[in-house]
This record gives sequence, structure tokens and C-alpha cells, in this order.
Amino acid sequence: MVNAMMRWTLVSVMLSVMMFAAAPARSAVATQMWKCEMGADTTEEEVEEAAKKWLKIARQMNGGDQLEAFVYFPVAVNVVGNTDFMFIVVAPSFAEWGKFWDEYQVSDAADADQANADVDCPDSALWQSVKVETD
Repeated sequence: MVNAMMRWTLVSVMLSVMMFAAAPARSAVATQMWKCEMGADTTEEEVEEAAKKWLKIARQMNGGDQLEAFVYFPVAVNVVGNTDFMFIVVAPSFAEWGKFWDEYQVSDAADADQANADVDCPDSALWQSVKVETD
């Protein structure tokens, strides 16, 4: 009786391990979001052009080759405070974001930030985003 129970326990544990190993890994990406304000004379097109220039430089950096960038302008909102737009950068992993961020402060991309005097992005947060998929 003990041998049979041990066998069933061992089989159950092995099946659980196999099911866990076969389960798809969660695809988490690193998402950095900045809340930004535009100068009075700054246009959305100028913001988009500045973001495009920044991304081109950032993709040349270590860890930046797969970065994606988005500019979110509010359309219908309740309260956004002093936020005119969100600048969002997505990296395929926290490891890639880390490689990029380690070099960022002394990079041409950081210099491109400083060149945009009519845009201020004082607040940011690094988020883990997980894509939701159906079975």
C-alpha cells in the first residue's frame, strides 16, 4: 500500500512539474511612461517629430535596438492635471531596458531631451506590462 501511494505521489509531482514546464512564460515588457507638458506655442506635430528623433538615437544605443515609443495625446478625459501628453517607451524586457538606461544619462538621446526646451516631462514611472491573451 505504501509503495502504491509513493508511486502515485511521484507520478502526480512529475505531472505537475511537466505541466509547469510546458506552460508558456509570461511575456512581461518594461514600459516607461512620462507625464509631459507642452510650451504654449508647441504643436502636437513638433512633439511627434521630437519623439521620432529621440527614438532614432535611442535605437542606436546598447539595449535600445528594439525600443518602441508612443505619444499619447488626451482626447476625452476627466482630469489630467498638468499633463498635455504621455511619452511612453516600451522595451522587450527589463534586462534590455537596464542596458539602455545604464548608458542613457551620458548619451545623445539625453542630449536630445535637453534640446526640447518647449517640452517638460518631470514625472515618470517604470511599469511592468503583461500582454493579455485568450486561450
